[in-house]
Amino acid sequence: MTMNRVDKIDDRIGINHVLISVSDKSGLEAFAPRLIAANPDVRIFSTGGTFARLREILGNRADGCLTQVSDYTGQPETQGGLVKTLDFKIYLGLLTETYNDAHQSDLKRTGGVPIDMVVVNLYPFEETIARTGVTPEQARGNIDIGGPCMIRASAKNFIRVASVVDPGDYTQITDEMAAGTGTLSLDLRFRLARKAFSHTAAYDTAIAGYLADTDFAAVESEYHLRDG
Repeated sequence: MTMNRVDKIDDRIGINHVLISVSDKSGLEAFAPRLIAANPDVRIFSTGGTFARLREILGNRADGCLTQVSDYTGQPETQGGLVKTLDFKIYLGLLTETYNDAHQSDLKRTGGVPIDMVVVNLYPFEETIARTGVTPEQARGNIDIGGPCMIRASAKNFIRVASVVDPGDYTQITDEMAAGTGTLSLDLRFRLARKAFSHTAAYDTAIAGYLADTDFAAVESEYHLRDG
């Protein structure tokens, strides 16, 4: 496999395009307005319940900065939100490198934009399995797919993208943006990437542990099995 070698990046990156899709919506009421204050031209992409919550928070300001992911990708969300962000334009936007001409041509070809920050936290798997009497189907339904993919893609590309998984980091992010005319430093992006990979590793460990501890008989009794 031929690997592209990156030898030129920017320390500070302007946060112009942000994707927000969170299960834990705490802190958004302060975070979203501060994002806009730090960069009045910021464009926010969002999904489902997060989009609704951001529209509620932003009021009339939402019309100028808030876009449904499905409107951006041209693909509607599937039933129950099963597939929302697993789209070529999203991952092109997350993984492109600033000084790679081929990447920039791909963005132009698809009408995509570089996504500078991802704000994602995951379906509450651990909280779900901690409940008494939880079934394998309830556990399975709370295994997040799109969220970990976006976290990993953005954290891998910390040379350009901020990967945000903890509402506790919202204040330091918007503080730095406010002080840096809407930009974030490589130092902060790298620290956020460390936390992001720890977050997805712990999430996958919890899923693996649950499956290892679940007797197959419980799985058999959950579903109506068909022969053949």
